[in-house]
Amino acid sequence: MLFNSLPFLAFFAIVWTAYWLLRGRRRPQNAVLLAASCFFYGWWDWRFLGLIVFSTVVDYLCGLAFDRPALTARRRRGLLGISLVANLGVLAFFKYFDFFAESLREACASVGVTVPDFALHWVLPVGISFYTFQTLSYSIDRYRGKLATERSLLDFALFVSFFPQLVAGPIVRAKDFLPQLKRERDFRWSDQALGLQLSLWGLFKKVVVADNLSPFVDSVFGADEPAGVLVRIAAVYAFAIQIYCDFSGYTDIARGTARMLGFDLPLNFRRPYFALDPSDFWRRWHISLSTWLRDYLYISLGGNRGGSRRTTFNLMATMVLGGLWHGAAWNFVLWGFYQGLLLVVHRVWRERRPAPAHVTPLRRAIAWFGFLQLVCFGWLLFRARSFGEIVAFLSPGGGWIGGLVLSDSIARGLVLGGVGAVVLFAWDAVQARRGDVELPIERARPLTQALVCVALYLAVSLAGSFLGDEFIYFQF
Repeated sequence: MLFNSLPFLAFFAIVWTAYWLLRGRRRPQNAVLLAASCFFYGWWDWRFLGLIVFSTVVDYLCGLAFDRPALTARRRRGLLGISLVANLGVLAFFKYFDFFAESLREACASVGVTVPDFALHWVLPVGISFYTFQTLSYSIDRYRGKLATERSLLDFALFVSFFPQLVAGPIVRAKDFLPQLKRERDFRWSDQALGLQLSLWGLFKKVVVADNLSPFVDSVFGADEPAGVLVRIAAVYAFAIQIYCDFSGYTDIARGTARMLGFDLPLNFRRPYFALDPSDFWRRWHISLSTWLRDYLYISLGGNRGGSRRTTFNLMATMVLGGLWHGAAWNFVLWGFYQGLLLVVHRVWRERRPAPAHVTPLRRAIAWFGFLQLVCFGWLLFRARSFGEIVAFLSPGGGWIGGLVLSDSIARGLVLGGVGAVVLFAWDAVQARRGDVELPIERARPLTQALVCVALYLAVSLAGSFLGDEFIYFQF
């Protein structure tokens, strides 16, 4: 069930109505949301509901077991190990078994050894990477003593499966979400207004910008022969805009629908293409994942303790594993290595040449433009489906504009998506100038907010592409 579809609109209207009819009755409200979340996930494939139930029960029981009296340090580590093995084992089996099996088969074939195909060819359960990391955060925080035990199975199950952010985040921490399940949710028109604005803005980014640019990007990356140099460069820039609007658009809709139900989900994007360096970028892009990797992987490996070599290893290991989290393919590993390399080089550079107290506008503009090119090159590694495609994209052949096929749908998509991208970055620039964390119109007069919502609705209705394109991060 896609956010950008009529079935979801009808589904959310029913859930919203039933939920607020139970206003003041917290547990029945939570029960409605849990049932709705199961229905929402089962819409994709009901068979995979068992995986969410399995992760929920394992981590719920492990959380309870941490409260047992006189629990030794060894047994505490054992409980954490059960959670890690259970959750990461399921993730590895469904997401990575075929990848490593096929990689082993190809490696053996390269040295003349024939290995039969033993890949399982499973369908990847949608959202498995997100809810696995989410439920793991609870077990790790319980192990570290940073979180109280959740004794309500209903509330814990809803924490794991809350439908607005279940499929593609943001990854929510138990310490932030469980307390919201314990309090009464008051119906406030301000929450409804902000939630509607976030949802419309997310739809605009998804269907007007991302989905309109998608045909052009797919035609260039999926071509049998490399297109011209300028066409390839344009496709990389277009994909940079597409993936940002696609993913942040999902987050905006998730946060908007959650706000309309009385919940506050964390900010996941903060104008990432305004970043000036790699560290700044990862404080702005997919914030819930980058902070998860920092808190539960990088710090667990030792963080920046143990000298420069150890810090370099920890950074590279974290980013490579973060790349592999995105997908079972070597291009994601390469992308993670590239991002880690950028972070390491920037760290060494700053150690030798500390940032000046005052940065001129010209120097800031040069730093922004230069780093943006590095980010876009990284998106080439992310989007390509093989090393061969990466090499083909970097080759000088194909002329300048060779292979450019401007069908009606591609031309229309480029025009509409391009105009939408201009609106997007103007919006982000205003937001950066005002320092708002939500939307530039949040503090505007009600009439202005209403007019902006009408404009977004008209843009989505008239210029949006509704071809059933899934969100890019559904594949992860």
